[in-house]
Amino acid sequence: MVSILDIIGPVMVGPSSSHTAGACRLGLIARALVGGTPETALVELHGSFARTGEGHGTDKAITGGLLGFRPDDDRIRQALDIAEREGLRFTFSKTKLGEEGETHPNTARLTLIRQGREVVMQGASLGAGRIEVTAIDGYPVSIHGNYHAIVLVAEDIKGSIARIAGILAEDGVNIANLRLTRKQRGGDAFLVIEADERPADRALVDIRALSWVRWVHGIERVSA
Repeated sequence: MVSILDIIGPVMVGPSSSHTAGACRLGLIARALVGGTPETALVELHGSFARTGEGHGTDKAITGGLLGFRPDDDRIRQALDIAEREGLRFTFSKTKLGEEGETHPNTARLTLIRQGREVVMQGASLGAGRIEVTAIDGYPVSIHGNYHAIVLVAEDIKGSIARIAGILAEDGVNIANLRLTRKQRGGDAFLVIEADERPADRALVDIRALSWVRWVHGIERVSA
């Protein structure tokens, strides 16, 4: 199925939906994972991002997302200068994140630090402003930004999912998708919950207060 977005593209600043709109949305999700504008950001660009990203404004778009700018925000054009003024120390480098045909050519890996916490996120810009986050802190995920989401790391214990789902139900949040990944039985589990409604801050506070939850962050929908 072809959508109107695929034909006319998203509302955005910049010449390329893949290199700017999608890149900005990757930055927005990475920003949410550290709870705000990071203090430092290492952005590794792969494939087409590495070869032509600078000319298409990918560096400005990702930085703009890290600052909280949406794809249609005119400030993206000055994002690098704004970041320097606001104390965001950023580095862009070119790298190879996988073999051709296995890793999307518009892929970036972002390593962010804020208030002593480090997050590593990898994702790709799929075209027409669409994105997919494929890994967070080494855990495989699939997040497209089409839903409000909660991501968390918790001890892998019985009843944990039911307890979290109960908190969201009390908040009136309907779960659309739920995916759990773990590296080993009894170790930490990585949980991604996509929801139709944006969870209230109090719901995130209640989940964060659970003794077996390591960390949790909410991600607002970033799709057009």
